[in-house]
Amino acid sequence: MSTQKTPDPVEKAGPADQLKGSVKEAIGKLIGDGKVEAEGKAQQESTKSDLKPKSASKS
Repeated sequence: MSTQKTPDPVEKAGPADQLKGSVKEAIGKLIGDGKVEAEGKAQQESTKSDLKPKSASKS
């Protein structure tokens, strides 16, 4: 049995979650469901904030 290191889901979640959020938003718009659309937007925004590097504070 060979052991393969599986990728950490947290590391790869950014782009995948952003895509899922955009699909969710589009489906919400298509079917007229504001809740699904809002969830998609929120999912995209949360991945964007997770991907931004933290800026170093200057003292």
